[in-house]
Amino acid sequence: MSVTAPAPAASADPPSEPAAAPLGARPWRAHLTVALIALALAVYVTSGLWRDPYDHVLSDNVGDQAWFEWLLGYGVHILSHGADPYFAEMMNAPLGVNLAANTAITVYTVLFAPLTYLAGPQVSFVTILTLNLAGSAFAWYLFLRRWLVRNPAAAGLAGLFCGFAPGFISHANGHLNWTAGWVAPVVLWQVLKLREPGRWLRNGLVLGLLLTVGFSIAPEGLFYTALASGVFLGVWALARPVRAEAREALPTVLRALGVTAVVAGTLLSYPLYMHFAGPLTFTGTGFNQRYFVEDTAAYLSFPSRSLAALFGFGSDLGPNRTEETSFFGVALILLMGASLALLWRRAEPGRRATLRAVAVVGLFFLVLSWGPRLNWMGEELDIMLPYAALAHLPLFDSALPLRFALALVGVFGILLALITEQLLDRRITSVTVQTALSAGIVVSLLPIFPLPVRHQERAPEPAFIANGTWQRYVSEEGALTALPFALNVHADGQRWQAYTMARGETPFRMPDGYFLGPQTDGEEGRKQIGRIGAPPRPTDWLFTRAALYGYVAQLTNADRAQARADFAYWGVEAVFLADEITGSDHRILFREAVATTATELLGEPERVDDVLVWRIRPGVDPVDR
Repeated sequence: MSVTAPAPAASADPPSEPAAAPLGARPWRAHLTVALIALALAVYVTSGLWRDPYDHVLSDNVGDQAWFEWLLGYGVHILSHGADPYFAEMMNAPLGVNLAANTAITVYTVLFAPLTYLAGPQVSFVTILTLNLAGSAFAWYLFLRRWLVRNPAAAGLAGLFCGFAPGFISHANGHLNWTAGWVAPVVLWQVLKLREPGRWLRNGLVLGLLLTVGFSIAPEGLFYTALASGVFLGVWALARPVRAEAREALPTVLRALGVTAVVAGTLLSYPLYMHFAGPLTFTGTGFNQRYFVEDTAAYLSFPSRSLAALFGFGSDLGPNRTEETSFFGVALILLMGASLALLWRRAEPGRRATLRAVAVVGLFFLVLSWGPRLNWMGEELDIMLPYAALAHLPLFDSALPLRFALALVGVFGILLALITEQLLDRRITSVTVQTALSAGIVVSLLPIFPLPVRHQERAPEPAFIANGTWQRYVSEEGALTALPFALNVHADGQRWQAYTMARGETPFRMPDGYFLGPQTDGEEGRKQIGRIGAPPRPTDWLFTRAALYGYVAQLTNADRAQARADFAYWGVEAVFLADEITGSDHRILFREAVATTATELLGEPERVDDVLVWRIRPGVDPVDR
């Protein structure tokens, strides 16, 4: 039977054309019900931010929230100042930041620019995060109902699982790109439509536009979706029962893909150039691919933000709480295996071709998620895996292996929809099997029901920034920085720069920041792996060390000479210290140590509004003592 048609109620010959799932007389009721449940769950998961979006921050990932809020502020700057969407000059002075080599979410930043201007990046951030989670669940529901199952309850349950699976709840800790799980079902939907006779031009055009949007929001996720599509269609097309059907559709599909390549290649030519060959690019990623792998035991464990964890059954096998990408639990893994076996036994040949292709996709991504070496219970074993051969290839060299586990969410969602439909439509006649499967679904899904993401208080925007007082302390070509210098673990300065852009103001330039960039400047940097933030200089490290560890260095004139050189390099004309500064994961930063270090280096500060300010004459300050 065709991959593009739902399973028939009774045995039937495979249809020669794609057949849409009958939606019933009033499908809007089911659609509305699933949409409202998905939205309610998304608001529940993000409720800590909604209670006070301006003063609350995700405690497990302060840095990434600051990064995406910065991008949302930059979206207003793009529209108000005609700035380059893929290169920003106001951060990492004097060099700037290649946004195409990072996650630019350009479509979101421009689309939500009005909301950002009116309510601030803080509100836009939590709005997009909430809509991402709800939209992912709803998109998977629509996809499953259109292509695989008729029963709305089966599609709804599976869609909600896909949207709120442990991996996506984990990424709700700050990742507006990875929580956009709706990209996968929307692109897959259009891929399956490529075979429609006589519509290759339209379908190819639509897919090209979708790829452009997907690349601008979640390029790594789009890569996984393309990879999954290729593996699925390749395995499915080689199955004997559907081989003739695939051969007949091939010319139409190829024509459509040609149109897709032209459309997407044209629209993405500049961002692709900037990503691979633009200024401040680098090789690979700024993260260790042997560290960011999925521990095999993690698949059998429960995530930290789940009902199971609430009762003490959580696990710390993820590298951090933002990267718990599998964590399905033993019960769900067993349920998926049993469901696949049962569905296979009951399937006619065409449906078996689909099940085989789905299973191969799952196995393919499972092995990739383990990375270059097998890990078990936190220990790396001396067992080489296929990813070791792929790690230096383009695209694979930029991926974090453990994130390949997210593709299994879609695989499990498909199996869950199919087996749930079998139960609800009473196609399984054995009472024992019915009872076992029903209990298995409950026991599998209940422990991984999500808890809201954790949050903490964060430092408010100082009046010094909000009122524009800062403009009196820095020239148009100069730079201004908060203390400590912006980094992922203390990102206040980056947030506050974002808020100036969100108001439509010309922002101050600042050194450092939280982003991915090269290890060194020039051609040498292109050949090296990336890093988080700018390469540290002695002076910014002086303040980071004070903030994180409370360490106050005994300064000499040699330190002051180095600081003069660093400030001159950055073009810094003033630094300021707010009354409150924010650390990550409820970590207390040592503000007094920062203040003492600045005073020892630069002398007594001015009290301006609600901050301490030190003026700097580039090349002159700090003076020797």
